[in-house]
Amino acid sequence: MNVNYLLWGSIFLLVLGCAPQKETLEPPVQESASFSQSGEAEVSSRWWTSFENDQLNTLVDTALSSNFDIQTAWQRLQASEAVIDRETGGLFPTLDANAEAQTTRNQQSPFGSSDDFSAGLSSSYEIDLWGRIGSQVDAEEYRAQATLADYQTAALTVSAEVVRTWTRLAEAKKQLALVESQIETNKKVLELLKNRFGTGQIRGVDILRQQQLLESTREQKSNAEANLDVLQHELSVLLGRSPQDTIDIVPEQLPELPPLPSTGVPIDLVQRRPDVKSAFNLVKAADRDLASAISNQYPRLTLSASLTSSSNTVEDLFENWAASFAGNLLAPIFRGGELSAEVDRLEAVKKQRLYEYGQTILTAFQEVEDALIREQKQRESIERLEEQVTLAEQAYDQLRLEYLNGTSNYLDVLTALDEVQQLQRDLLTAELTLVEYRIGLYRALAGSFETERENEN
Repeated sequence: MNVNYLLWGSIFLLVLGCAPQKETLEPPVQESASFSQSGEAEVSSRWWTSFENDQLNTLVDTALSSNFDIQTAWQRLQASEAVIDRETGGLFPTLDANAEAQTTRNQQSPFGSSDDFSAGLSSSYEIDLWGRIGSQVDAEEYRAQATLADYQTAALTVSAEVVRTWTRLAEAKKQLALVESQIETNKKVLELLKNRFGTGQIRGVDILRQQQLLESTREQKSNAEANLDVLQHELSVLLGRSPQDTIDIVPEQLPELPPLPSTGVPIDLVQRRPDVKSAFNLVKAADRDLASAISNQYPRLTLSASLTSSSNTVEDLFENWAASFAGNLLAPIFRGGELSAEVDRLEAVKKQRLYEYGQTILTAFQEVEDALIREQKQRESIERLEEQVTLAEQAYDQLRLEYLNGTSNYLDVLTALDEVQQLQRDLLTAELTLVEYRIGLYRALAGSFETERENEN
Protein backbone atom coordinates (compact mmCIF):
# COMPACT_ATOMS: atom_id res chain seq x y z
CA MET A 1 0.00 0.00 0.00
CA ASN A 2 2.83 2.41 0.91
CA VAL A 3 4.48 1.63 -2.39
CA ASN A 4 1.30 2.60 -4.24
CA TYR A 5 1.06 5.89 -2.39
CA LEU A 6 4.68 6.61 -3.20
CA LEU A 7 4.14 5.77 -6.86
CA TRP A 8 1.09 7.99 -7.30
CA GLY A 9 2.65 10.77 -5.28
CA SER A 10 5.68 10.73 -7.55
CA ILE A 11 3.46 10.86 -10.62
CA PHE A 12 1.55 13.82 -9.15
CA LEU A 13 4.74 15.77 -8.53
CA LEU A 14 5.98 14.92 -12.00
CA VAL A 15 2.75 16.25 -13.49
CA LEU A 16 3.13 19.52 -11.62
CA GLY A 17 6.72 19.84 -12.72
CA CYS A 18 6.30 18.96 -16.36
CA ALA A 19 2.87 20.25 -17.35
CA PRO A 20 3.15 23.34 -19.60
CA GLN A 21 1.98 26.55 -17.95
CA LYS A 22 -0.21 29.14 -19.69
CA GLU A 23 1.48 32.46 -20.25
CA THR A 24 0.14 36.00 -20.31
CA LEU A 25 0.17 37.05 -23.95
CA GLU A 26 0.70 40.77 -24.32
CA PRO A 27 0.84 42.53 -27.72
CA PRO A 28 4.31 43.88 -28.56
CA VAL A 29 2.99 47.42 -29.19
CA GLN A 30 2.67 50.60 -27.19
CA GLU A 31 -0.91 51.83 -27.09
CA SER A 32 -1.70 55.53 -27.42
CA ALA A 33 -3.81 57.29 -24.81
CA SER A 34 -6.27 58.65 -27.38
CA PHE A 35 -6.85 59.32 -31.06
CA SER A 36 -6.01 62.70 -32.58
CA GLN A 37 -9.69 63.61 -33.09
CA SER A 38 -13.04 62.54 -31.76
CA GLY A 39 -16.67 63.49 -32.11
CA GLU A 40 -19.46 63.01 -29.62
CA ALA A 41 -21.96 60.92 -31.58
CA GLU A 42 -22.33 57.36 -30.35
CA VAL A 43 -22.29 54.83 -33.16
CA SER A 44 -24.34 51.66 -33.20
CA SER A 45 -22.60 48.39 -34.03
CA ARG A 46 -24.87 48.47 -37.11
CA TRP A 47 -23.20 51.71 -38.09
CA TRP A 48 -24.85 52.09 -41.51
CA THR A 49 -28.13 52.95 -39.78
CA SER A 50 -26.51 56.32 -38.99
CA PHE A 51 -27.37 57.37 -42.56
CA GLU A 52 -31.09 56.91 -41.70
CA ASN A 53 -32.06 55.36 -45.01
CA ASP A 54 -34.50 52.44 -44.99
CA GLN A 55 -33.51 51.32 -48.49
CA LEU A 56 -29.87 51.11 -47.47
CA ASN A 57 -30.73 49.18 -44.30
CA THR A 58 -32.71 46.66 -46.35
CA LEU A 59 -29.85 46.21 -48.82
CA VAL A 60 -27.33 45.55 -46.05
CA ASP A 61 -29.64 43.05 -44.34
CA THR A 62 -30.11 41.24 -47.65
CA ALA A 63 -26.36 41.07 -48.22
CA LEU A 64 -25.72 39.75 -44.70
CA SER A 65 -28.09 36.85 -45.33
CA SER A 66 -27.35 36.13 -49.01
CA ASN A 67 -23.76 37.15 -49.80
CA PHE A 68 -21.68 34.11 -50.74
CA ASP A 69 -18.47 35.32 -49.09
CA ILE A 70 -20.32 35.56 -45.79
CA GLN A 71 -21.89 32.14 -46.26
CA THR A 72 -18.45 30.71 -47.03
CA ALA A 73 -17.05 32.24 -43.83
CA TRP A 74 -19.96 30.75 -41.88
CA GLN A 75 -19.32 27.25 -43.20
CA ARG A 76 -15.67 27.67 -42.32
CA LEU A 77 -16.82 28.39 -38.77
CA GLN A 78 -18.99 25.26 -38.75
CA ALA A 79 -15.99 23.20 -39.85
CA SER A 80 -13.81 24.63 -37.09
CA GLU A 81 -16.44 23.82 -34.46
CA ALA A 82 -16.58 20.25 -35.76
CA VAL A 83 -12.82 20.02 -35.23
CA ILE A 84 -13.36 20.94 -31.57
CA ASP A 85 -15.78 18.04 -31.20
CA ARG A 86 -13.27 15.73 -32.88
CA GLU A 87 -10.41 16.75 -30.60
CA THR A 88 -12.62 16.66 -27.50
CA GLY A 89 -13.29 13.00 -28.23
CA GLY A 90 -9.73 12.25 -27.18
CA LEU A 91 -10.61 13.16 -23.59
CA PHE A 92 -13.06 10.25 -23.32
CA PRO A 93 -12.62 6.46 -23.39
CA THR A 94 -13.20 4.56 -26.63
CA LEU A 95 -15.58 1.61 -26.69
CA ASP A 96 -15.66 -0.90 -29.57
CA ALA A 97 -17.66 -4.06 -30.18
CA ASN A 98 -16.53 -6.99 -32.27
CA ALA A 99 -18.04 -10.27 -33.43
CA GLU A 100 -16.51 -13.11 -35.44
CA ALA A 101 -17.73 -16.38 -36.93
CA GLN A 102 -15.32 -18.91 -38.41
CA THR A 103 -15.70 -22.35 -39.96
CA THR A 104 -12.68 -24.69 -40.19
CA ARG A 105 -12.79 -27.70 -42.51
CA ASN A 106 -10.50 -30.66 -41.75
CA GLN A 107 -10.70 -33.70 -44.01
CA GLN A 108 -8.74 -35.78 -41.47
CA SER A 109 -11.29 -35.12 -38.75
CA PRO A 110 -14.27 -37.46 -38.43
CA PHE A 111 -16.48 -34.40 -37.89
CA GLY A 112 -15.44 -32.78 -41.18
CA SER A 113 -15.60 -29.16 -39.92
CA SER A 114 -15.83 -27.09 -36.75
CA ASP A 115 -17.41 -23.73 -36.01
CA ASP A 116 -16.05 -20.99 -33.78
CA PHE A 117 -17.99 -17.92 -32.64
CA SER A 118 -16.70 -15.00 -30.60
CA ALA A 119 -17.96 -11.61 -29.46
CA GLY A 120 -16.64 -8.96 -27.19
CA LEU A 121 -16.20 -5.37 -26.10
CA SER A 122 -12.95 -3.46 -25.85
CA SER A 123 -12.22 -0.07 -24.37
CA SER A 124 -9.17 2.13 -24.06
CA TYR A 125 -8.50 5.45 -22.38
CA GLU A 126 -5.46 7.68 -22.43
CA ILE A 127 -5.01 9.53 -19.16
CA ASP A 128 -4.14 13.10 -20.09
CA LEU A 129 -1.31 13.33 -17.58
CA TRP A 130 0.44 16.39 -19.00
CA GLY A 131 -2.55 18.11 -20.63
CA ARG A 132 -1.51 17.21 -24.18
CA ILE A 133 -5.05 16.39 -25.34
CA GLY A 134 -6.58 19.22 -23.33
CA SER A 135 -4.16 21.67 -24.94
CA GLN A 136 -5.17 20.41 -28.39
CA VAL A 137 -8.83 20.98 -27.52
CA ASP A 138 -8.03 24.47 -26.21
CA ALA A 139 -6.11 25.28 -29.39
CA GLU A 140 -9.04 24.28 -31.58
CA GLU A 141 -11.44 26.28 -29.43
CA TYR A 142 -9.27 29.38 -29.87
CA ARG A 143 -9.06 28.71 -33.61
CA ALA A 144 -12.85 28.45 -33.73
CA GLN A 145 -13.12 31.78 -31.92
CA ALA A 146 -10.71 33.25 -34.47
CA THR A 147 -12.84 31.83 -37.27
CA LEU A 148 -15.95 33.37 -35.69
CA ALA A 149 -14.14 36.72 -35.64
CA ASP A 150 -13.19 36.17 -39.30
CA TYR A 151 -16.87 35.59 -40.08
CA GLN A 152 -17.74 38.82 -38.27
CA THR A 153 -15.00 40.60 -40.21
CA ALA A 154 -16.48 39.28 -43.46
CA ALA A 155 -19.92 40.55 -42.43
CA LEU A 156 -18.43 43.93 -41.56
CA THR A 157 -16.54 44.11 -44.85
CA VAL A 158 -19.56 43.19 -46.96
CA SER A 159 -21.78 45.69 -45.17
CA ALA A 160 -19.19 48.41 -45.84
CA GLU A 161 -18.98 47.41 -49.51
CA VAL A 162 -22.76 47.58 -49.85
CA VAL A 163 -22.86 51.06 -48.32
CA ARG A 164 -19.92 52.20 -50.44
CA THR A 165 -21.47 50.86 -53.65
CA TRP A 166 -24.81 52.41 -52.76
CA THR A 167 -23.21 55.85 -52.31
CA ARG A 168 -21.26 55.45 -55.54
CA LEU A 169 -24.53 54.70 -57.30
CA ALA A 170 -25.95 57.95 -55.94
CA GLU A 171 -22.91 59.87 -57.18
CA ALA A 172 -23.03 58.14 -60.57
CA LYS A 173 -26.70 59.09 -60.91
CA LYS A 174 -25.88 62.71 -60.11
CA GLN A 175 -22.91 62.69 -62.48
CA LEU A 176 -25.14 61.41 -65.27
CA ALA A 177 -27.74 64.11 -64.59
CA LEU A 178 -25.02 66.77 -64.48
CA VAL A 179 -23.44 65.64 -67.76
CA GLU A 180 -26.84 65.56 -69.46
CA SER A 181 -27.41 69.13 -68.27
CA GLN A 182 -23.96 70.12 -69.60
CA ILE A 183 -24.77 68.52 -72.94
CA GLU A 184 -27.92 70.63 -73.22
CA THR A 185 -25.93 73.74 -72.33
CA ASN A 186 -23.31 72.95 -74.97
CA LYS A 187 -26.02 72.33 -77.57
CA LYS A 188 -27.57 75.72 -76.89
CA VAL A 189 -24.21 77.43 -77.15
CA LEU A 190 -23.53 75.60 -80.41
CA GLU A 191 -26.85 76.77 -81.88
CA LEU A 192 -26.07 80.31 -80.81
CA LEU A 193 -22.68 80.14 -82.52
CA LYS A 194 -24.21 78.78 -85.70
CA ASN A 195 -26.66 81.67 -85.77
CA ARG A 196 -23.87 84.19 -85.27
CA PHE A 197 -21.81 82.46 -87.94
CA GLY A 198 -24.69 82.95 -90.37
CA THR A 199 -24.48 86.69 -89.82
CA GLY A 200 -20.70 86.69 -90.21
CA GLN A 201 -19.99 87.55 -86.60
CA ILE A 202 -17.72 84.60 -85.75
CA ARG A 203 -15.22 82.30 -87.36
CA GLY A 204 -15.96 78.73 -88.38
CA VAL A 205 -13.23 77.43 -86.06
CA ASP A 206 -15.30 78.61 -83.07
CA ILE A 207 -18.11 76.29 -84.14
CA LEU A 208 -15.66 73.40 -84.49
CA ARG A 209 -14.27 74.00 -81.02
CA GLN A 210 -17.74 74.11 -79.49
CA GLN A 211 -18.68 70.94 -81.37
CA GLN A 212 -15.58 69.27 -79.92
CA LEU A 213 -16.64 70.28 -76.40
CA LEU A 214 -20.11 68.88 -77.05
CA GLU A 215 -18.67 65.54 -78.16
CA SER A 216 -16.41 65.50 -75.11
CA THR A 217 -19.40 65.87 -72.79
CA ARG A 218 -21.23 63.14 -74.73
CA GLU A 219 -18.24 60.90 -74.05
CA GLN A 220 -18.54 61.80 -70.37
CA LYS A 221 -22.17 60.70 -70.55
CA SER A 222 -21.19 57.31 -71.98
CA ASN A 223 -18.65 56.86 -69.20
CA ALA A 224 -21.22 57.84 -66.56
CA GLU A 225 -23.77 55.39 -67.97
CA ALA A 226 -21.19 52.59 -68.01
CA ASN A 227 -20.15 53.40 -64.44
CA LEU A 228 -23.78 53.32 -63.32
CA ASP A 229 -24.33 49.90 -64.89
CA VAL A 230 -21.11 48.48 -63.44
CA LEU A 231 -22.03 49.68 -59.95
CA GLN A 232 -25.46 48.08 -60.26
CA HIS A 233 -23.73 44.83 -61.20
CA GLU A 234 -21.45 45.11 -58.17
CA LEU A 235 -24.39 45.70 -55.85
CA SER A 236 -26.28 42.72 -57.26
CA VAL A 237 -23.31 40.41 -56.70
CA LEU A 238 -22.88 41.73 -53.15
CA LEU A 239 -26.52 40.79 -52.55
CA GLY A 240 -25.88 37.26 -53.80
CA ARG A 241 -27.64 37.83 -57.12
CA SER A 242 -26.71 37.55 -60.74
CA PRO A 243 -25.22 40.80 -62.11
CA GLN A 244 -28.11 40.95 -64.60
CA ASP A 245 -30.56 40.98 -61.70
CA THR A 246 -30.07 44.67 -60.94
CA ILE A 247 -31.80 46.80 -58.33
CA ASP A 248 -34.32 49.15 -59.89
CA ILE A 249 -34.18 51.73 -57.10
CA VAL A 250 -31.12 53.97 -57.33
CA PRO A 251 -30.54 56.67 -54.69
CA GLU A 252 -31.01 60.18 -56.02
CA GLN A 253 -28.72 61.97 -53.59
CA LEU A 254 -25.60 61.29 -51.60
CA PRO A 255 -26.45 60.78 -47.92
CA GLU A 256 -25.99 63.60 -45.47
CA LEU A 257 -23.08 62.91 -43.17
CA PRO A 258 -24.02 62.45 -39.50
CA PRO A 259 -21.91 64.23 -36.87
CA LEU A 260 -18.39 62.92 -36.38
CA PRO A 261 -18.56 59.76 -34.26
CA SER A 262 -16.81 59.31 -30.97
CA THR A 263 -13.57 57.46 -31.57
CA GLY A 264 -13.16 56.40 -27.95
CA VAL A 265 -9.75 55.24 -26.75
CA PRO A 266 -7.43 52.84 -28.58
CA ILE A 267 -7.77 50.07 -25.99
CA ASP A 268 -11.52 49.95 -26.68
CA LEU A 269 -10.79 49.52 -30.37
CA VAL A 270 -8.53 46.55 -29.62
CA GLN A 271 -11.30 44.89 -27.66
CA ARG A 272 -13.97 45.72 -30.26
CA ARG A 273 -12.61 44.99 -33.73
CA PRO A 274 -13.13 41.42 -34.94
CA ASP A 275 -9.90 41.28 -36.94
CA VAL A 276 -7.94 42.11 -33.78
CA LYS A 277 -9.91 39.47 -31.86
CA SER A 278 -9.08 36.94 -34.56
CA ALA A 279 -5.37 37.73 -34.39
CA PHE A 280 -5.34 37.42 -30.59
CA ASN A 281 -7.17 34.09 -30.64
CA LEU A 282 -4.61 32.78 -33.13
CA VAL A 283 -1.88 33.75 -30.67
CA LYS A 284 -3.65 31.80 -27.92
CA ALA A 285 -4.14 28.84 -30.25
CA ALA A 286 -0.43 28.85 -31.09
CA ASP A 287 0.39 28.93 -27.38
CA ARG A 288 -1.76 25.84 -26.76
CA ASP A 289 -0.26 24.08 -29.80
CA LEU A 290 3.14 24.67 -28.25
CA ALA A 291 1.95 23.34 -24.89
CA SER A 292 0.63 20.19 -26.57
CA ALA A 293 3.95 19.66 -28.39
CA ILE A 294 5.88 20.02 -25.13
CA SER A 295 3.58 17.49 -23.46
CA ASN A 296 4.09 15.14 -26.38
CA GLN A 297 7.70 14.65 -25.21
CA TYR A 298 6.51 13.05 -21.95
CA PRO A 299 5.27 9.49 -21.32
CA ARG A 300 1.71 8.49 -22.16
CA LEU A 301 -0.36 6.25 -19.91
CA THR A 302 -3.13 4.28 -21.58
CA LEU A 303 -5.59 1.99 -19.81
CA SER A 304 -7.37 -0.76 -21.71
CA ALA A 305 -10.01 -3.35 -20.89
CA SER A 306 -11.74 -6.08 -22.83
CA LEU A 307 -14.62 -8.47 -22.33
CA THR A 308 -14.82 -11.49 -24.66
CA SER A 309 -16.82 -14.66 -25.07
CA SER A 310 -16.31 -17.59 -27.44
CA SER A 311 -18.12 -20.85 -28.21
CA ASN A 312 -18.55 -23.54 -30.82
CA THR A 313 -22.25 -22.76 -31.07
CA VAL A 314 -24.21 -19.55 -31.27
CA GLU A 315 -26.52 -20.71 -28.48
CA ASP A 316 -23.65 -20.98 -25.99
CA LEU A 317 -21.82 -17.85 -27.18
CA PHE A 318 -22.75 -15.62 -24.23
CA GLU A 319 -22.43 -18.26 -21.54
CA ASN A 320 -18.77 -17.79 -20.70
CA TRP A 321 -17.02 -14.41 -20.52
CA ALA A 322 -13.40 -13.49 -20.03
CA ALA A 323 -12.30 -10.05 -18.86
CA SER A 324 -8.87 -8.46 -19.07
CA PHE A 325 -7.42 -5.16 -17.88
CA ALA A 326 -4.09 -3.60 -18.81
CA GLY A 327 -2.09 -0.44 -18.45
CA ASN A 328 0.44 0.75 -21.01
CA LEU A 329 3.10 3.38 -20.35
CA LEU A 330 4.78 4.66 -23.51
CA ALA A 331 7.78 6.94 -23.10
CA PRO A 332 9.65 8.40 -26.09
CA ILE A 333 13.37 7.67 -25.75
CA PHE A 334 14.89 8.53 -29.11
CA ARG A 335 13.13 10.15 -32.07
CA GLY A 336 16.09 11.73 -33.82
CA GLY A 337 15.22 15.21 -32.57
CA GLU A 338 11.76 15.12 -34.14
CA LEU A 339 9.83 16.06 -31.00
CA SER A 340 12.15 18.87 -29.91
CA ALA A 341 12.19 20.24 -33.46
CA GLU A 342 8.40 20.40 -33.41
CA VAL A 343 8.57 22.34 -30.15
CA ASP A 344 11.04 24.78 -31.73
CA ARG A 345 8.79 25.18 -34.77
CA LEU A 346 5.70 25.92 -32.71
CA GLU A 347 7.65 28.33 -30.52
CA ALA A 348 8.50 30.27 -33.68
CA VAL A 349 4.88 30.06 -34.86
CA LYS A 350 3.71 31.47 -31.54
CA LYS A 351 6.10 34.43 -31.87
CA GLN A 352 4.98 34.90 -35.47
CA ARG A 353 1.32 35.04 -34.37
CA LEU A 354 2.22 37.49 -31.61
CA TYR A 355 3.91 39.84 -34.08
CA GLU A 356 0.98 39.49 -36.48
CA TYR A 357 -1.30 40.43 -33.62
CA GLY A 358 0.79 43.51 -32.91
CA GLN A 359 0.74 44.49 -36.59
CA THR A 360 -3.04 44.06 -36.70
CA ILE A 361 -3.41 46.41 -33.73
CA LEU A 362 -1.16 49.04 -35.31
CA THR A 363 -3.03 48.76 -38.61
CA ALA A 364 -6.32 49.25 -36.77
CA PHE A 365 -4.97 52.42 -35.11
CA GLN A 366 -3.65 53.65 -38.45
CA GLU A 367 -6.96 53.09 -40.23
CA VAL A 368 -8.76 55.25 -37.69
CA GLU A 369 -6.17 58.03 -37.83
CA ASP A 370 -6.04 57.91 -41.64
CA ALA A 371 -9.83 58.14 -41.92
CA LEU A 372 -9.95 61.08 -39.49
CA ILE A 373 -7.29 63.14 -41.28
CA ARG A 374 -8.66 62.28 -44.72
CA GLU A 375 -12.15 63.44 -43.80
CA GLN A 376 -10.78 66.64 -42.29
CA LYS A 377 -8.67 67.47 -45.35
CA GLN A 378 -11.41 66.41 -47.76
CA ARG A 379 -13.78 68.92 -46.21
CA GLU A 380 -11.18 71.61 -46.79
CA SER A 381 -10.72 70.40 -50.37
CA ILE A 382 -14.47 70.59 -51.02
CA GLU A 383 -14.57 74.16 -49.71
CA ARG A 384 -11.79 75.12 -52.13
CA LEU A 385 -13.52 73.32 -55.00
CA GLU A 386 -16.79 75.12 -54.28
CA GLU A 387 -14.92 78.41 -54.35
CA GLN A 388 -13.25 77.42 -57.63
CA VAL A 389 -16.64 76.58 -59.17
CA THR A 390 -18.01 79.97 -58.12
CA LEU A 391 -14.98 81.82 -59.53
CA ALA A 392 -15.01 79.78 -62.74
CA GLU A 393 -18.71 80.51 -63.29
CA GLN A 394 -18.08 84.21 -62.73
CA ALA A 395 -15.14 84.15 -65.15
CA TYR A 396 -17.25 82.33 -67.76
CA ASP A 397 -20.11 84.83 -67.44
CA GLN A 398 -17.67 87.75 -67.76
CA LEU A 399 -15.85 86.29 -70.78
CA ARG A 400 -19.14 85.38 -72.45
CA LEU A 401 -20.35 88.96 -72.03
CA GLU A 402 -17.07 90.32 -73.42
CA TYR A 403 -17.32 87.91 -76.33
CA LEU A 404 -20.85 89.05 -77.14
CA ASN A 405 -19.61 92.64 -77.01
CA GLY A 406 -16.74 91.76 -79.32
CA THR A 407 -13.95 92.41 -76.85
CA SER A 408 -12.87 88.79 -76.33
CA ASN A 409 -12.29 85.78 -78.58
CA TYR A 410 -14.33 82.61 -78.29
CA LEU A 411 -11.37 80.41 -77.30
CA ASP A 412 -11.31 82.14 -73.90
CA VAL A 413 -15.05 81.55 -73.51
CA LEU A 414 -14.72 77.91 -74.52
CA THR A 415 -11.86 77.31 -72.10
CA ALA A 416 -13.82 78.91 -69.28
CA LEU A 417 -16.93 76.82 -70.04
CA ASP A 418 -14.87 73.63 -70.12
CA GLU A 419 -13.29 74.52 -66.77
CA VAL A 420 -16.69 75.18 -65.20
CA GLN A 421 -18.08 71.86 -66.34
CA GLN A 422 -15.00 69.92 -65.26
CA LEU A 423 -14.99 71.58 -61.83
CA GLN A 424 -18.68 70.75 -61.39
CA ARG A 425 -17.92 67.09 -62.06
CA ASP A 426 -14.87 67.20 -59.79
CA LEU A 427 -16.99 68.64 -56.98
CA LEU A 428 -19.43 65.74 -57.20
CA THR A 429 -16.54 63.27 -57.08
CA ALA A 430 -15.07 65.09 -54.07
CA GLU A 431 -18.40 64.89 -52.23
CA LEU A 432 -18.49 61.14 -52.87
CA THR A 433 -14.91 60.82 -51.60
CA LEU A 434 -15.90 62.59 -48.37
CA VAL A 435 -18.73 60.10 -47.80
CA GLU A 436 -16.37 57.19 -48.56
CA TYR A 437 -13.88 58.49 -46.00
CA ARG A 438 -16.67 58.54 -43.41
CA ILE A 439 -17.59 54.97 -44.36
CA GLY A 440 -13.92 54.10 -43.88
CA LEU A 441 -13.99 55.70 -40.43
CA TYR A 442 -17.09 53.75 -39.44
CA ARG A 443 -15.47 50.60 -40.80
CA ALA A 444 -12.28 51.25 -38.83
CA LEU A 445 -14.15 51.94 -35.59
CA ALA A 446 -16.76 49.23 -35.93
CA GLY A 447 -16.95 46.21 -33.73
CA SER A 448 -18.63 42.92 -34.43
CA PHE A 449 -22.40 42.63 -34.57
CA GLU A 450 -24.63 39.59 -34.43
CA THR A 451 -26.13 38.54 -37.72
CA GLU A 452 -29.44 36.75 -38.11
CA ARG A 453 -27.50 33.58 -38.91
CA GLU A 454 -25.71 33.75 -35.54
CA ASN A 455 -28.96 34.36 -33.67
CA GLU A 456 -30.52 31.29 -35.26
CA ASN A 457 -27.61 29.13 -34.13
